[in-house]
Amino acid sequence: MTTDQSERPAEPARQFVLTLSCPDRPGIVHAVSSYLFMTGCNIEDSQQFGDRDTGLFFMRVHFSAEGPVTCEKLRASFAAVGDTFRMDWQLHPADEKMRVVLMVSKFGHCLNDLLFRARIGALPVEVAAVVSNHTDFAELAGSYGIPFHHIPVTQDTKAEAEARLLRIVEDEDVELVVLARYMQVISDDLCKRLPGRIINIHHSFLPSFKGARPYHQAHARGVKLIGATAHYVTAELDEGPIIEQEVERVGHDVTPKQLVAVGRDVECQALARAVKWHSERRVLLNGTRTVVFG
Repeated sequence: MTTDQSERPAEPARQFVLTLSCPDRPGIVHAVSSYLFMTGCNIEDSQQFGDRDTGLFFMRVHFSAEGPVTCEKLRASFAAVGDTFRMDWQLHPADEKMRVVLMVSKFGHCLNDLLFRARIGALPVEVAAVVSNHTDFAELAGSYGIPFHHIPVTQDTKAEAEARLLRIVEDEDVELVVLARYMQVISDDLCKRLPGRIINIHHSFLPSFKGARPYHQAHARGVKLIGATAHYVTAELDEGPIIEQEVERVGHDVTPKQLVAVGRDVECQALARAVKWHSERRVLLNGTRTVVFG
């Protein structure tokens, strides 16, 4: 018995995400939508923003395509549109998991949270490696089947340590490096080598409470809001474009230990959302700021 070709279930349409930024001018949305229509694609979701301050236009389009359409063919054919409007653009399969490296020092709450979210599918990432200047979380990484790289850092070995990190990034085809409470300053050179590809988390007390024991400093000043900020890393320490922030109100009766616990929670939440949005290609750089499409 043979099966009629028409009775076979159709293959699901492939999903793609196009992101772009360019000088704002009339016709950009029309050009993109016309291109997708002419190539047989269907727009599933589209968001755009024109920044009057910078004169830049930003767009994220989630679209589907049926038939023998590949990302390589779409990129090749879209290049003419990108050139016409001087676009900085990227096109990726929507189901493509972003490969990331997680870096950590002595505080493991953000690392543990990200590993768990990645395991259950709450983050569209593939953790290629965990890198640390200490060995404390080698066992944790191993429990998830993730390669662990111990790279000690001193003032004399900093350049060598960052060179080893770059080799891991290149060898493992890593797109994003996440500083999950990695307590080492990233050099200007590494920031330039990985622009917009390193995300950090810090407590939002900065710059009010710098140095050691910031939550104890905050307790001594009677703060009423605990916060955390996830941002891209630049040469200016803790001053990179902000992706996400989280706050939690606290009362006068909390202890320093309780402040630390609240701080851990908001750091995990802010960092996880920043990594999720970046890996879903919802975050576009806009000078010292970001455009984040929901």
